[in-house]
Amino acid sequence: MATSLANTTFFSKTCSLFIHTNSLKRFAFRVPFSSTSTSTSPLPLQKKWRPPAASALELGGVKMAKDDIVRDDPTNNVPDTIFTKLGMQLHKRNQHPIGILKNAIYEYFDSNYPNKFNKFDDLCPIVSVKQNFDDVLVPADHVSRSYNDTYYVDSQTVLRCHTSAHQAELLKEHNHFLVTGDVYRRDSIDSTHYPVFHQMEGVSIFYPDEWGAAGLDATEYAAKDLKRCLEGLARHLFGAVEMRWVDTYFPFTNPSYELEIFFKENWLEVLGCGVTEQEILKRSGKLNNVAWAFGLGLERLAMVLFDIPDIRLFWLSDERFTSQFSQGQLGIKFKPFSKYPPCYKDMSFWINESFTENNLCEVVRGVAGDLVEEVRLIDNFTNKKGMTSHCYRIAYRSMERSLTDEEINELQWNVREQVQSKLNVVLR
Repeated sequence: MATSLANTTFFSKTCSLFIHTNSLKRFAFRVPFSSTSTSTSPLPLQKKWRPPAASALELGGVKMAKDDIVRDDPTNNVPDTIFTKLGMQLHKRNQHPIGILKNAIYEYFDSNYPNKFNKFDDLCPIVSVKQNFDDVLVPADHVSRSYNDTYYVDSQTVLRCHTSAHQAELLKEHNHFLVTGDVYRRDSIDSTHYPVFHQMEGVSIFYPDEWGAAGLDATEYAAKDLKRCLEGLARHLFGAVEMRWVDTYFPFTNPSYELEIFFKENWLEVLGCGVTEQEILKRSGKLNNVAWAFGLGLERLAMVLFDIPDIRLFWLSDERFTSQFSQGQLGIKFKPFSKYPPCYKDMSFWINESFTENNLCEVVRGVAGDLVEEVRLIDNFTNKKGMTSHCYRIAYRSMERSLTDEEINELQWNVREQVQSKLNVVLR
């Protein structure tokens, strides 16, 4: 089960495998949002249509039009900016830091567990609510199910929040597997958070004769094997580092752990893991088994291993970035090629009951794209009438060039206009 180390909502997000062609017909329907939904946020606001960078893409071997994913529908909150990232699959680029890290992890498993783990890195990120939440025992009232946190294609279909969305189906046919993929979450804007990132999850199943021969009970056997495996992986990636295990809680594993390493004078969380809840195994037909699962965020580890200071850099096509990395070369230190200064703009407004910071960040991204470096709340107060004001500081900075005063002012004007019209706030 995959944990984002940049976004830790879950245990930290198949067309060709799980979504059959005839199932895609449902994307054409306009399914109203159910009144029984557990969403704690207001419905996404209507979007003005904009010409996308592409009108169609192929995911997991199935071709889809933009209108299948981005719709003028009250249950859909997928913006054009997210659509343009679908199908980019940075983890499949062998000379990209994300792909280099993925292959380094593959190398560890291939060397230590030859021909044991099946690998999947081309599963479609469009999954059902059942796959994304129910199958991994995410509670019905969990905040991650809200429209504020998750991108919904319709009321029963989402862009996966974690690679664990494929676990239940894979368990039916595979005992040991690794899943890598792009995952999607509505989130804040800063140097370590981005609405698209990449995860890897691993699962391994055991049988009674295995823990019986070791003289251990099932849970103890799985936990011991899990820790041995992941300590080896940490040494493979980071060298001879000090490690520690921290007990934690996930709804889908028990016991659950986080692995931390002492790296560059700090304790760094590397991954989340645990012994899989028996209910998940039973639902997949594994009645007499025990299993472990782990999940890690590739961006977080790549930022540490390659000294990459800003998560937006991963998405650059600029050769000054891409040419610095080579296939199979883990840990090449990134050399900054620009030191362009940020430009700060403040914006204050009276919020309403439906306001959320994630909605604000979506609006800002929709206008400024990757030119926005950070959105940060710097002041708030409530007046005698009970009205609350927020002041946000927006940092604009390009990774590739200097921004002109004219374009920054135009961006900020458009942001103010969109924030007022889409979020129904009153500017101050």
